[in-house]
Amino acid sequence: MNKIKAALDRLMKLHPDEIDLSLDRMHRVMKALGSPETRIPPVFHIAGTNGKGSTGASVRALLEAQGETVHVYSSPHLVRFNERIRLGGTGRFVEDDALLEAIEQVEKANDGHELTFFEATTAVAFYLFANNPADYLVLEVGLGGVLDATNVVEKPLVSVITPISKDHENFLGDSLEGIALEKAGIIKPGCPVVVGPQADAVWDMIENKAGRERAPIWFQGQEFSAWEEGGRLVYQDEFGLLDLSPPKLAGFHQMSNSGLALAALRAAGLLESEEARVACDKALRSINWPARMQPLYEGKLFDELPESSEIWVDGGHNPGAAKVIASFLADLTDKASRPTYLVMGMMSTKDPEGFFEQFEGLAKHVICVPLTTTSAGRSPIELAEIAQAAGLSASAHGTMDRAIAEIRRRAQDEDEAPRILFGGSLYLAGEILERNGTPPE
Repeated sequence: MNKIKAALDRLMKLHPDEIDLSLDRMHRVMKALGSPETRIPPVFHIAGTNGKGSTGASVRALLEAQGETVHVYSSPHLVRFNERIRLGGTGRFVEDDALLEAIEQVEKANDGHELTFFEATTAVAFYLFANNPADYLVLEVGLGGVLDATNVVEKPLVSVITPISKDHENFLGDSLEGIALEKAGIIKPGCPVVVGPQADAVWDMIENKAGRERAPIWFQGQEFSAWEEGGRLVYQDEFGLLDLSPPKLAGFHQMSNSGLALAALRAAGLLESEEARVACDKALRSINWPARMQPLYEGKLFDELPESSEIWVDGGHNPGAAKVIASFLADLTDKASRPTYLVMGMMSTKDPEGFFEQFEGLAKHVICVPLTTTSAGRSPIELAEIAQAAGLSASAHGTMDRAIAEIRRRAQDEDEAPRILFGGSLYLAGEILERNGTPPE
């Protein structure tokens, strides 16, 4: 792992002092590598603000249940960088030796020129995907769309756009329409695009872009629908109706994400046979996507927290994600009331006020902690003040040990086992999974 860290540190040093938003650097290094982006399997290219990872995990599960092999590129990672690249031949994260060799090839091809870290690591991923066989590639956009490093793919099998809301405003601006235009940049001439639930303004931007590119478009709620009925997932489009098991991932929003994945397969012509439809039911029961309303049932945290604690981990970090998380927790509270504690760490670039507003009247107390694996985290004191301004009871703690001690004290006073959500950042979610001894696989 020290070799991996050293190699990634070298890539970080290539980062330009000022970033000009273009794909010029990416095209240069791809050409020097022998254009691996032209030698990859058919691509499901996924952009959006919330639900990209869950939708991608659903697409992967649906394909693998049909016996297909699937490469996956996603970001960021939770514990180890290797999590960003899953190779279809093995179905597992890239091994250290293969990753190191790919990094060296990218460094050689780049020849010391400026390259952002995400561009460099995306080049590494393309090199690996081109040199290892698989049937399909699930490719998640890092930021935006039109100028994202992944957008060197010229003809995806299907473009997928998940729900869009405000996030990364320092790069994408604070106009929802402008953000939508960036995300719609993955729509390519003649390539089908499936679109999750959107605000009207976003809908119009995507529809106009698809029209200009003559790209067949499927909107959720129009060309296809997915909903919960009797504890089942019902999916319907012009070709018929599927009555399926609910997705393994927790939360009603996962019904929508799974529906989006099913529509992506339909648009690709991979949902036609009876065997494929039977495989879908199996796939939905096996989807795995860590740190997205992930329950913990065992691990080291259970020795640290109050007895019978209910523990959840979610890396959602913007108001749109918070709305979905709060709705899920509210449903849990209706079914089984417990005092709910939020243990939160957050990047300085996020909108904590908009995030915390979603939990008013739901969270018993917010415990704010630092992010230990990045220098870009907001201070716990500032985060607690913002939570208080949003109408929540909140306190700041300098370490996770002190945060856990605070939960134990409060639970003892309440004399009731707590419901605890660790979240606000994928960095914090990764820290919790590592601390618990349950890293992603």
